[in-house]
Amino acid sequence: MRIDTSKRSEAPEIMDDFDLEGETLRDALDKIASINKLLGGNKVTRQGLSHLLNIRTENVKNNSEITILDVGCGNGDMLRTLADYALKKQLNFKLTGIDANEFTIKHARQLSLQYPNINYVCADIFEEIKQERLYDVILCTLTLHHFKDEEIITLMKGFKTQSALGIVVNDLHRSSIAYHLFTALCFAFRLSQMSKDDGLISILRGFKKQDLHNFSRQLDFNTYILKWKWAFRYQWIIPTL
Repeated sequence: MRIDTSKRSEAPEIMDDFDLEGETLRDALDKIASINKLLGGNKVTRQGLSHLLNIRTENVKNNSEITILDVGCGNGDMLRTLADYALKKQLNFKLTGIDANEFTIKHARQLSLQYPNINYVCADIFEEIKQERLYDVILCTLTLHHFKDEEIITLMKGFKTQSALGIVVNDLHRSSIAYHLFTALCFAFRLSQMSKDDGLISILRGFKKQDLHNFSRQLDFNTYILKWKWAFRYQWIIPTL
């Protein structure tokens, strides 16, 4: 079956309903995190973060606090990965996860009880970027594709204002190959129908490289790094220092 990936889909995902809750959502959140970890997605974000921290090496040398915001944090797996990484590297991370779904935030908190340097906030990200808060780094892993193009421009402008070091985006490559591979993955992970349907829509709401270059031009990002990563991801690093 031929899949049209010429334009980003605007089809809604079930998980975009911020009132969604229950075991089906919990299962979806945990399996998304597992698949992301298995396919190297956490590594893509962590490498991007390391690149930004290397730009300002004094943060590493004097162990000063490094504040990180994870947008659309899901079950918090990315933050727990970074907390473990900071412990290993003797870095002082203060980690905050934000999500608009209260059930998701409660689940993430429950899974992160052993991590005192992780805080979770249930909030609308469009309201968050209006606040006069500053983070060293803002992360956006598998979240940006949930928004329309004009919303992405608004969000990235806000992220640029609120990040002292930079932004790391890790998101899906819109590809017919990725679409068909994910269909096979659904059977291997025994994904629910909701997870399968949302996952396929997510891929069709993902990005081509030119989409991200176009966003960068509109946002006046003169310096940025854009790389394709396995499995069908783009790593978009925007220094703001």
